[in-house]
Amino acid sequence: MTYCVAALTDQGIVFASDSRTNAGVDHLATYSKMTVFDAPNDRVVVLLGAGNLASTQSVISLLKLRMKSEQGEVNANGMLGLRSLYDIATLVGDTVREVIVRDGPSLTQQNIDPGCTFILGGQINGKSQRLFHIYPQGNFIESSVDTNFFQIGETKYGKPIIDRVVKYDTSLKDAAKCLLVSFNSTMRSNLSVGLPIDLLVYEKDALRVTLRRRFVEDDAYYAEIGRFWSKGLQRVFAEAPDVPWD
Repeated sequence: MTYCVAALTDQGIVFASDSRTNAGVDHLATYSKMTVFDAPNDRVVVLLGAGNLASTQSVISLLKLRMKSEQGEVNANGMLGLRSLYDIATLVGDTVREVIVRDGPSLTQQNIDPGCTFILGGQINGKSQRLFHIYPQGNFIESSVDTNFFQIGETKYGKPIIDRVVKYDTSLKDAAKCLLVSFNSTMRSNLSVGLPIDLLVYEKDALRVTLRRRFVEDDAYYAEIGRFWSKGLQRVFAEAPDVPWD
């Protein structure tokens, strides 16, 4: 299991993902779920993946392999050549279907779910920033002012805080802080989500990655925001009015 989330605001897009792919008493595996396809001053495209690890890695490997020709030239139909994020979302969806058709039957025979899900977002020079949720079947939906964030993986524990805080006009710094709190809430309730956490903030029209950070075990800021959130909840709960029994 994993947890990935991205939020679109009028200032840019915030992306966050954990790195845990398996959890058990004696087995923890760590892989980054965030992949960045960028060409400075032309585009930044971020892909977050959840689901079957082999399927997500196959999709990403194929996308990277087909970005350029054998001569090193940019493929016009690849991640760095397509001139619309909608077309890129279609490319990712087509690649998901390709991998599932190839590997799905043998995995299904072993009672293994081959499905994978992606969040795709970013901006191409001259175009608006956009955010998509790509389903295991390869189809997708796009975010809007009213529905401005997507989650994949273990979503239920981190959703309430984002629902209350992150709107289209929320600042990037507040959106980033809120997404970290959503991870803290998720990790307290589900051991299948865990550090490290990759956090990337894309500032609208920058056309390059300017803010990116990984939070690992014993990270001072992540520990501080976790303590602050817990104490804040306890304080607000204590101040809430009692049940009026009579």
